[in-house]
Amino acid sequence: MSRTCGFKGVALLLLLLLTGIGFCLAQQQPLVVQKIKGNIYMVKGGSGANTGFYVGDKEVLVIDAKTTADSAKQMIEEIKKLTTKPITRIILTHSDGDHVNGLNGFPTGLKIYAHPQTKKDMEEAAKTPNTQYLRDYLPNEVCSPCTASKTSAMVFNMGNEDVMLYFFGPAHTSGDFVVYFPAEMVAFAGDLVFVGRDPLIHRQKGGSSLGLLDSLQSLLALNADTFITGHTDPLTKQDIRSIYTSIAEKRDKVKAMVAEGKSLDEIKKAFGVQDAPSQPGRTRFMSLVEVIYLDLTEKK
Repeated sequence: MSRTCGFKGVALLLLLLLTGIGFCLAQQQPLVVQKIKGNIYMVKGGSGANTGFYVGDKEVLVIDAKTTADSAKQMIEEIKKLTTKPITRIILTHSDGDHVNGLNGFPTGLKIYAHPQTKKDMEEAAKTPNTQYLRDYLPNEVCSPCTASKTSAMVFNMGNEDVMLYFFGPAHTSGDFVVYFPAEMVAFAGDLVFVGRDPLIHRQKGGSSLGLLDSLQSLLALNADTFITGHTDPLTKQDIRSIYTSIAEKRDKVKAMVAEGKSLDEIKKAFGVQDAPSQPGRTRFMSLVEVIYLDLTEKK
């Protein structure tokens, strides 16, 4: 960890690890609002993952909540510079701390949309002393039943825009929502997509590498040309297609080596994967190769 993290950085990292996140936000970047299309905006910087918001006819919808109340409040102030309309709804793409732990920067009583598994994960996280406040922000608008589907979605209207919430199945976690704005052809994909590194899959939250590939195929099937994710700049459909191809090629190579009777250690060595030393009290995040191997051999 960089020394620039300081004491606050160490404390934040510990909090993220408790709630399923492994990113060190060593040097917090200034919070910046970027207009994507129409009334859709992306918020970068601050603490935690990218977030977004949509300004409707009478109200504002926010997508994800940053890691800290301070960053959430900064985002709210930026929204107020653009509109006097109230924030009435929040969508959570999944339960990781860098997407939900800033909820206490928002007023209570909002409509909070999420997958039922995200709600369960947050209920579990709320047992931790530092995040007990999540009890006041548990999702109150969940899909029921909520089965994986490429064609059906949870839909609500924001005046001139329909908002569609898709669950394509277990991927990064077992409760990932894709937020789709069909009129603007924009999709918020949470942590289904990473750039410049392998995807992070939380098997402890029911995530699946094989499910991730299915979800990326479903994402590509949407009539969208702009994709907003938790840790990248806006992406194109070709970007998503390239990422899908890269992961699929790795899956196929691991599958072939499993068929040859190779062990996990042999497969890791062939891919040059070296596990970081385990540390007490910290979650060990598996490499994509290891997750694929476990998914293929059904050793859960």
